[in-house]
Amino acid sequence: MEVSELLKKVRKIEIKTKGLTNHIFSGEYHSAFKGRGMSFSEVREYQYGDDIRNIDWNVTARLQHPYVKIFEEERELTIMLLIDVSKSSYIGSQQQLKNELISEIAGVLAFSAIQNNDKVGVLFFSDKVEMFIPPKKGKSHVLRIIREILNFEPQHPQTNISIALQSFQNMVKRKCIAFVISDFIDENYEQELRHAARRHDVIGIKINDQLDAELPDVGLLQVRDVETGEQRWVDTSDKTTREVYAQRSDFYEKNFGRSFRKANADQLQIKTSQSYVHILMNFFKKRA
Repeated sequence: MEVSELLKKVRKIEIKTKGLTNHIFSGEYHSAFKGRGMSFSEVREYQYGDDIRNIDWNVTARLQHPYVKIFEEERELTIMLLIDVSKSSYIGSQQQLKNELISEIAGVLAFSAIQNNDKVGVLFFSDKVEMFIPPKKGKSHVLRIIREILNFEPQHPQTNISIALQSFQNMVKRKCIAFVISDFIDENYEQELRHAARRHDVIGIKINDQLDAELPDVGLLQVRDVETGEQRWVDTSDKTTREVYAQRSDFYEKNFGRSFRKANADQLQIKTSQSYVHILMNFFKKRA
């Protein structure tokens, strides 16, 4: 992509997502994620009614008087965006490509985070970890993330969500809020998802396009799998062929829902043909 074209797209996303953040999402984001962790603040003398589980026995023994630990909400959160950059994210039959929708959603989440004084980091993945951007604050950092999403050229075409989740856990030790944004055309990631969800607050955002679920009836067509490179002729008018195609989509859909339910992790789905604004709004309100 030409530099001028890239900057124009980045600016367009910045204006749109920052505007949504300022006027719609800021309060909802804060309500949805505030108080997700507690950090030690200080000790004070024990008072009637204090929880005895919070007694600091070391200080109590040293001063010969009961003292309790005081905790406060962790005001600064870390947001991690695990973004699928495999070749299947570069298609779209509706208003926009899946990766364009992903870039807008990532922009909204990132701008909401920095407005709340939180850190944002990104892990780009295909069937390998393509790039890791450590969590930081600031507008310039968010704009870099959006640039990378729009202009990123993955070295590997396929998808492996399990590897992405495993690498994320190795790279980010402190508890954080992790959004996994993908079309989830993959399987066998349930175990790593459960491991990640035990330590982190994991949220799956499944990006859907009509072409993922339905093969159009346009007769004999030469097609190529964007992830494997395999080419073949397909008779799209054949009813059985279209049914098998739809069953494959249904398998990934059910696998996504089942995997996140078993991991006790939140999930939501957004189509390329619809606005994501109300879906995110409802999600934030539900979490609040």
